[in-house]
Amino acid sequence: MKVLQAAAVLILVCLVALAAHAQTPSVQLPLPRAKPEEAGMSSERLKRIEATLNDDIQHDRMPGAVVAIARRGKLVYFEAFGYRDKAANVPMTTDTIFNIASMTKPITTVGALALYEQGKLLVGEPLAKYMPEFSNMKVALLDETGQQITGTVPAERPITIQDLMRHTSGMIYGGRGSTAVHKLYPAGSAAAASSLTGSEFLDKLSSAPLLWQPGTTWDYGFGLDVLGLLIEQIAQEDLRTYLQNTIFRPLGMTDTGFSIPENKAARYAKALPNDPDTGKPQTVEPVLTEPLKFDCGGGCAASTASDYLRFALMLLNRGEFGGKRILASETVDYMLSNQLGPNIRNLIASADPTRAGFGFGLGLAVRTTPGIVPMMGSVGDFSWPGASGTNWWVDPKEQLVVVFMAHTPGPARWHYRFLINALVYQAIMN
Repeated sequence: MKVLQAAAVLILVCLVALAAHAQTPSVQLPLPRAKPEEAGMSSERLKRIEATLNDDIQHDRMPGAVVAIARRGKLVYFEAFGYRDKAANVPMTTDTIFNIASMTKPITTVGALALYEQGKLLVGEPLAKYMPEFSNMKVALLDETGQQITGTVPAERPITIQDLMRHTSGMIYGGRGSTAVHKLYPAGSAAAASSLTGSEFLDKLSSAPLLWQPGTTWDYGFGLDVLGLLIEQIAQEDLRTYLQNTIFRPLGMTDTGFSIPENKAARYAKALPNDPDTGKPQTVEPVLTEPLKFDCGGGCAASTASDYLRFALMLLNRGEFGGKRILASETVDYMLSNQLGPNIRNLIASADPTRAGFGFGLGLAVRTTPGIVPMMGSVGDFSWPGASGTNWWVDPKEQLVVVFMAHTPGPARWHYRFLINALVYQAIMN
């Protein structure tokens, strides 16, 4: 009897091990794996990531996460924590697919810069050259409360392609303010792509007054969504096809796109049913297993940690990764240079408090000073996170790339941007 019991226990252990192995994804890694010490980082200190995230998962602060860290050309950390779907008890795996929200913006920018390199658009050109409906734009005049539009004045200069890329167009996200002008715009990229066709979206924006004179104020808005539709017009194909051919396929980003097909839907992460801070029901939008009305270049893509790591490594390597050149080195340098001059009002902290004090390049934030900003890093590091809870950054000085994937769409997303930043940098030893 004891022998049979021992055999049964052994079989059970084997079945558990096989199940765990079956849940381990086969991910094509973008870099060779190495011990953290080989790249100047501490294995012991990196364990603080695991301890901290697992504690938050246990206390229902987040469902789960995937963290990828590359340094000095080696993948030193690539781990999954918690649950892909906590309500269904589905464990997180490193090949889990996430809404990357505004992490779409740098990708769209690279796509447009590829056309720039071909001479098919110029950064300083007026948007109206390609989309005449944006000629003769008006800027709203508001009363003291901001709740009434008292009139309009002509835009002092046209909206340019550069304005679209650096959020200085005056076309703002409706959900990020309470003025009468905000109420005329869709809440955000996902809301726009879920409710409007591309042509309806352009008609809505071109007929609404701007909140700011073009080129005067960084304020978060629809520039990259308009840029995505402009790419479609110039390339004569939809944005998903263009980016697939220009960026995703060359870089090996096999799980990145504007929709999640049925055969990959089981890998799609879910947020906690209720926000841990407010207690209100929460979801991640848009639901990318359902069709959108247009491919919104400002916030509607999905990806995995390893896929986005490839994109980030391409930027770190000044336009090339895996033997595939996406942009010229000088074009990437231009993209990663601060585009906000001293006469441009910078409201970046109102969009994301974790980027307070940053400048802005084309499609992403750029650190311009060693101090002032509320996170560690080096002058020249660049990033732009997603409202779904995802985040990434590249620190060229440290030869460091970090991708953090989680579905924490509420206020918790800012907490994890600060937290992961601290936990990564404290593990650098030399």
